Amino acid sequence: MKKICLIALALILCVVPFSMAKTPKDTLVMANRLDDLITLDPAEIFEFAGAEYAANTYDRLINYDVDDVSKIYGGIAESWTISDDGLTFQFKIRKGATFASGNKLTADDVVFSLQRVIILDKSPAFILTQFGFTSENVKQTIVKVDDYTVKMVINKPYAPTFFLYCLTSTLGSIVDKADVLAHEKDGDLGYGWLKTNYAGSGPYKFKAWKPSESLILDRNDHYWGDNAKLKRVFIRHIPESSTQRLLLEKGDVDIARNLQPVDIKGVAGNKNIVVRKKAKGAVWYLGLSQKNKYLKIPQVRQALKYLIDYKGIEGTILSGKGTIHQAFLPKGFLGALEETPFSLNVAKAKALLKEAGLENGFTVTMDTRNSEPTTSMAVAIQGTFAQAGIKLEIIPGENKQTLTKYRARNHDIYIGRWGPDYMDPHTNADTFARNPDNSDDAKAKPLAWRNAWAIPEMTKKADAAVLEKDADKRAQMYLELQREHQQVSPFVIMFQDIEVVAERANVKGFILGPSFDSNFYQYVTK
Repeated sequence: MKKICLIALALILCVVPFSMAKTPKDTLVMANRLDDLITLDPAEIFEFAGAEYAANTYDRLINYDVDDVSKIYGGIAESWTISDDGLTFQFKIRKGATFASGNKLTADDVVFSLQRVIILDKSPAFILTQFGFTSENVKQTIVKVDDYTVKMVINKPYAPTFFLYCLTSTLGSIVDKADVLAHEKDGDLGYGWLKTNYAGSGPYKFKAWKPSESLILDRNDHYWGDNAKLKRVFIRHIPESSTQRLLLEKGDVDIARNLQPVDIKGVAGNKNIVVRKKAKGAVWYLGLSQKNKYLKIPQVRQALKYLIDYKGIEGTILSGKGTIHQAFLPKGFLGALEETPFSLNVAKAKALLKEAGLENGFTVTMDTRNSEPTTSMAVAIQGTFAQAGIKLEIIPGENKQTLTKYRARNHDIYIGRWGPDYMDPHTNADTFARNPDNSDDAKAKPLAWRNAWAIPEMTKKADAAVLEKDADKRAQMYLELQREHQQVSPFVIMFQDIEVVAERANVKGFILGPSFDSNFYQYVTK
């Protein structure tokens, strides 16, 4: 009897995958991967699942049109002005906005939110600190003018859109100052509390989170804009594509977010399911640690770029979920390089290894997220590396595990997907081609730093490009930077992401944007 009761309870709590005969009319139920959701604090969020959560629960200062990213428009900031010298930005804050708590949103909250990012100095803080903001000067450079006006003073006259695009990122989310400080402990600005709690003003508000199991959002009835159509969003962590497909076909979920090619083909003839695609700004790449005695050799780095079966992976493992792309700026960005100089060429790779004195190969490890398509891509790469005598040992793990190791630069090779933090080309140049301090205790820790790649001259070129105000000249500078980067960097950039979602036919209004933090639930209906 005890066993029967426990089984019944599990069914009620939706722990058993096939417990629901039909999703509730007022609830969007999604199958997705949540294994990289490690914090709910927008000052710290730097992962795909977390950024999508913040995009639907917090308002940002500035937004952009998901169908035309060149169009920037106000969020919490209704309008703004820029001084003639390009250093001072003044934002008019929207009146009438309130937080989910019921507190009014004013300039105090905006100033507190942005200052808090700088003072806490978590992973994404560099997006703002690159403009000269520091914990020492932030009280003078980000200030309240009046209850609905905020002034920000940057250190250099960058291309104006560059700064505005940065404010469209997750760390541009506005938090409820009163609510956050009510939970402050030992001067942590509410950091300990906000990691697992909520203080936003977006169309949805946080309800519950069980790590690697589920995330629940409820409609925010205090929202200042268009109310969310559905009362609740229930996201279930379902890592397996086949399970997501089965749940979708049974009607136990409304949307499946991670179907692999075989399952996408499997639902193609189902009249109850619609498949949609959206090109994303994310790129798949290998990061080669320059602390490794083999990977730091230029000929080895180059050889590995000829040991990837790009066409084979694109046509089979990705099969519509990615396209070959070999430069750090994705297609669609100003100055994106679309040249693809590398292909599988074992003979050329062997010649380069022989030149490096490694004709017998070597052994190296690769940290790999234990989900598809990453695992299959890793296995394919393992096979082509072996053709040149390189023994690749795959180390699988959940995304939060592999990311933690990578961020501590304790890897040999890391296979991952990088999405832009904002829609200006500097977002990827800043991380792939810029590393102002390669020391272990560096303040800024971009991808070049994670791979211990010291590049003072390339850093100067990236810095010059972001100051160029002429768009055509700026685009040319990025093209030149990418061509150099392709040939010398410890990055094997392979593919650009295409997001594929499968939805029940009655589901409408789920917005897929060009970035991982521009997918929106607000207008979904069933």
